[in-house]
Amino acid sequence: MSLVLSLFPGIDLLGRGLEASGFCIVRGPDKLWGGDVRTFHPPAGRFDGVIGGSPCQDFSKARRSAPTGYGLEMLGEFSRVVSEALPQWFLLENVPTVPDVSIPGYIVQRLDFNAREVGAAQNRPRHFQFGSVGGLMLSPMRCSPRGVAPEPTAMAGEGKKKSRRGWPDFCELQGLPRDFDLPGMSVAARYAAVGNGVHVEVARVLGNAIIEACKRTEPIRLCGCNCGRVVVGRQVYATSACRKRIERRRNR
Repeated sequence: MSLVLSLFPGIDLLGRGLEASGFCIVRGPDKLWGGDVRTFHPPAGRFDGVIGGSPCQDFSKARRSAPTGYGLEMLGEFSRVVSEALPQWFLLENVPTVPDVSIPGYIVQRLDFNAREVGAAQNRPRHFQFGSVGGLMLSPMRCSPRGVAPEPTAMAGEGKKKSRRGWPDFCELQGLPRDFDLPGMSVAARYAAVGNGVHVEVARVLGNAIIEACKRTEPIRLCGCNCGRVVVGRQVYATSACRKRIERRRNR
């Protein structure tokens, strides 16, 4: 069983998904529990992988104030811990506008994933950077989204009590059991902890993709839109939607 270090875990929905795919997760220090990653130094060579979702507010298009610099600082801490731990691979979750993570010795793939593509009723895009020593490439399994996702995000309605989604529904929207609980936390803290996480099924699918990439013996070529789908022959994009996605990015 592969041993994986989880940074910035919070309640660690990302780690939960990888656990479901067969990894053994060790959770590092987190502000939520009184820890500080800046004082953390992992042993070298003990972990097969390092995962984490560093703070994204400074890079988010939805931010309402100027960047504080904290996001870049925590990206630097993630890179430092990876450099000290020397895993075979790492997986970083953040928003699509996050800067590239460049760590000597690792080849990095950027990957977009939406919770709808695992069958969730949530239209919430997530962005990942996967780095590996051997240049592994992730090609996660995706399903075709069905119908219109009723929920644009997993956030709790701007924190207003009247508009706040019910707790069981909110947990289910993130791939957690409806009876999931966080005893000892305030209502606002519980909603923030769950809403900031990665959908558990997205994390599980990515965990499976990492396992498959480690087993793969032949190289593959992936779509140019960062979706992770395999292309063959003269293909550059896997689908017409991928081509349109690139056109929209160029127009922006």
